[in-house]
Amino acid sequence: MQGDLIAMALAAFGAATLLPFQSEIVFAAVQLRGETPLALLIGVASLANTAGSTVNYAIGRSIDRLRHRRWFPLTDAQLDRARGWYARWGLWSLLLSWAPFGDALTLVAGAMRCPLWLFVLLVGLAKTARYAALAWLTGRMLG
Repeated sequence: MQGDLIAMALAAFGAATLLPFQSEIVFAAVQLRGETPLALLIGVASLANTAGSTVNYAIGRSIDRLRHRRWFPLTDAQLDRARGWYARWGLWSLLLSWAPFGDALTLVAGAMRCPLWLFVLLVGLAKTARYAALAWLTGRMLG
């Protein structure tokens, strides 16, 4: 069980950063093994995924210094699109932080100086809801 939770935490953390990771397969695999309580699995995945998003937030706070570096993974067009979402929907756009474009939104939230406590609250809610939905879907489809 401990190894499963460590693998889940690493996958969830990586998936929330700007790196191209996916956590859904690890989540489903650990859930289907049935050795880890589902609430604990959702909690670990949500906390690690929220922590990974907080890395994006921190990068966003430094975006003006970092965005033209060769390793920076987002284009100016992607950043502009995320800024547009954020300008239109504001803080509520963070409830979509679980979506494929959500990593850019979390980065922009840092650049726009969203209060950290509010960022963690909204992103944490979104990530937890996502993993709860994934658990339900996995249980329905594969259980």
